[in-house]
Amino acid sequence: MNLYSEYYVKQKAERFVNKIWCLDNSIGESPIENKLVLPNGCFNLAIVSGNAIEVHTSKNKYEMNKGIYFCSQMTNKVLVNIKPKTKVTIIQLHTWTLSMFPKYDLSNFTDSIIKINPEELPFQIQIDATIEILLNTVNVYFEELAALHSEKNVIEKICEIIKNQDSAISVSEISSAFNSSQRLLQIKFKNATGLTIKKYIQILKFRKSVDQMINSDIEKLKLTDIALYNKYFDQSHFIKKFKDVTKTSPKTFNPDSYFLSQKR
Repeated sequence: MNLYSEYYVKQKAERFVNKIWCLDNSIGESPIENKLVLPNGCFNLAIVSGNAIEVHTSKNKYEMNKGIYFCSQMTNKVLVNIKPKTKVTIIQLHTWTLSMFPKYDLSNFTDSIIKINPEELPFQIQIDATIEILLNTVNVYFEELAALHSEKNVIEKICEIIKNQDSAISVSEISSAFNSSQRLLQIKFKNATGLTIKKYIQILKFRKSVDQMINSDIEKLKLTDIALYNKYFDQSHFIKKFKDVTKTSPKTFNPDSYFLSQKR
């Protein structure tokens, strides 16, 4: 049994869903402790079956027993303890997905987790559903959503510009692209994501640098090259930002302590 596994939705649904990932200790007799998750600019719907999972964010400690939970944007590393006989299945939503539902104001909601009523979701999820059933449910709903919203809204367009520019773009340049004021764009983006545009850019830069690190030979790793490639001012700036999120330096970073994305 793999503790960590990933599953991918169909192409049209990928516009809104990055992936589905599982943390499976369902047949384990002992807890899985002190595993870490890094911020990535996504929202998560977590489906907990079995006993419980304990999650420590920068703001609070959460005991997540059987049920469905909404996890907001994370800005720092998150510590996870998975109790025996517990499985967590996580639907990872792109940054802009929640902006499709304007009734949600997420402006002051980061590094937080809330338990939700499954009936509040726009699609039906059974807590003990197989991954095949869950994938089908998610594919059907988000393919329909993509058809209903063929035009991208402003949040999706902002994120697209940032990704296409390798995160090396300023808020003023983005506002110029939209012929809009920085303040108005910032308000719209923060209401929909909980993040400022600048913070979102920083998170993407950070994750890109981590991905480079774990796919490199650590012994031969040149931090200066990674820093400059990812548009940090210099190596010292990169190390400082890295420590802000992980509380450790790039040289002492241990990938085995983290749940990191599989290379597709």
